[in-house]
Amino acid sequence: MAKPRSSLISLSDTPYYHCIARCVRRSYLCGYDKTTKKSFEHRKVWLVERIQKLAAIFTIDVAAFAVMSNHYHLVLRVDTDAADTLNPDEVLSRWHTLCQPKPIVARYLQAKQQGNTLTESELMVMNDCVHDYRQRLTSISWFMRFLNEFIARQANSEDKCKGHFWEGRFKSQALLDDVAVLACMAYVDLNPIRAKMADTPENSDFTSIQQRLGILPKALETDNHQNKDNHQKLKTQNDSLTAIAPAQLLPFVKANNESIPNFKRCNSHIPFSLIDYLELVDWTGRQIRQDKRGFIAPNTPSIIQRLGLTDEDWLTFSTGIESQFSHSVGQRFQLQTYAKNHQLKRVKGLRQ
Repeated sequence: MAKPRSSLISLSDTPYYHCIARCVRRSYLCGYDKTTKKSFEHRKVWLVERIQKLAAIFTIDVAAFAVMSNHYHLVLRVDTDAADTLNPDEVLSRWHTLCQPKPIVARYLQAKQQGNTLTESELMVMNDCVHDYRQRLTSISWFMRFLNEFIARQANSEDKCKGHFWEGRFKSQALLDDVAVLACMAYVDLNPIRAKMADTPENSDFTSIQQRLGILPKALETDNHQNKDNHQKLKTQNDSLTAIAPAQLLPFVKANNESIPNFKRCNSHIPFSLIDYLELVDWTGRQIRQDKRGFIAPNTPSIIQRLGLTDEDWLTFSTGIESQFSHSVGQRFQLQTYAKNHQLKRVKGLRQ
C-alpha cells in the first residue's frame, strides 16, 4: 500500500530528497518518437526552465537533475532556515507569483497601499495564511505539483489532447547521509550514459553536471524554428513566471576548503568540492558502461577515500538507487533509524 507523502518526507531526518516522475503509458516527455516520427526534444527546455523558476520561488535548492525521454530525476534540498527568515510580505510575494491572492490577502495588500489597517480578526486570518504559505514554500509536494501540472498542460495543449500525462504520484526517496546524497547525484547525472544517449557526462544534454560545466546542450543548437515558435507561443500563453530570474544549482564548496561540515547543517552548498565530484562521476561512469574502452584509474578518487568506501561498495551503492532502495537511501544505521521513526515494518536496502 502506498504511504502518504507526509510520512515519507521528514525534514527532521534529512533535507535531501530524490524525486522521479514518469509519463503515463507511452507518452513522450522528451525525445524522439519513432512511431509518430515526432521530436519532443524542445520539451526539455520547458522542464529545465520551470525547475529553475520554481527553485527561485520556493526555498528548495536543486542539487542535481536529469531529463530523459519519458521521465526525469531531481535531487532537491529543502532550506527551512531560508523560509524562516522571510518576512510576511516576502512570503506573500513569492506565493502570489504562483497563485492568485485570497480575498483576505487582497484586502490586506490594498489596505497596506492605502495606509490602512485590518481588524484584529482579519489580521489573525492573515497570519494563518502567511504561516501556511511559509510551510508550502518548503514543501516538495507543492514544488512537484506546480512543476508537473504546468508541464502536463503544455504537453496536452501541444498534442491537442486531454487526460493524464504523468502516470501517478511522483516517487520520492529520502537521502539520509552524505554518501547517499553523492551516490544519488552521480546516479542522476549518469542517467543518459546508462541509457546510451551520451558517451561522457559533458555530452549528457539537460543534466546538472553539464550545466555545472557551462556547456550548452546540443539540442538547443539543433532545435528547429517550428519547435522554438511553439515553445515561445505556449510559454507566453501559460507561463506566469516569465519575469522570475532562474535559480542556480546548489553549489559545491571551494576546492581549497578542507573542512567538511555535516551535510544536514550545510545551508548554502554541498559539503564537497566540485572537482572531486567530477572525478567521482567520471570514474563511476567508466565502471557502469560495459562498452566503454576506459579503465579504472590507479588512483581512487579522493572522495571515495574520505567516505571510507571500497570500489565495489561504491559501485553497488551508486548503481542501484531505485532498484535497491525504496522510501529512503542511506547506510544501515540511518535506514533503521528512519524506519523506526516512520513506523515502516519493511526496510528495502538494508542488505546493500
